[in-house]
Amino acid sequence: MAEVTKNSIIEKNRKHANDTGSAEVQIALLTDHINRLTEHFDSHKKDYSSKRGLLKSVNKRRRFLEYLKHNDEEQYKALVGRLNLR
Repeated sequence: MAEVTKNSIIEKNRKHANDTGSAEVQIALLTDHINRLTEHFDSHKKDYSSKRGLLKSVNKRRRFLEYLKHNDEEQYKALVGRLNLR
């Protein structure tokens, strides 16, 4: 991932100036990673090892979303709307 893209994603989703690891930031980074991998599979249909990594990323993002929904439902709804999930 390009450093500029990663920094812009962190900038858009952080809670405070030094926030790089909150659930919102991690969900946004995983969503970008998932989107790039799905584009990769358009031209590399038999890349099964990367497909396994995609499934792991999707499950990790799902767990973060469940955590966020349980702890801060308003922030969850805002993040889902901002990232166009569900």
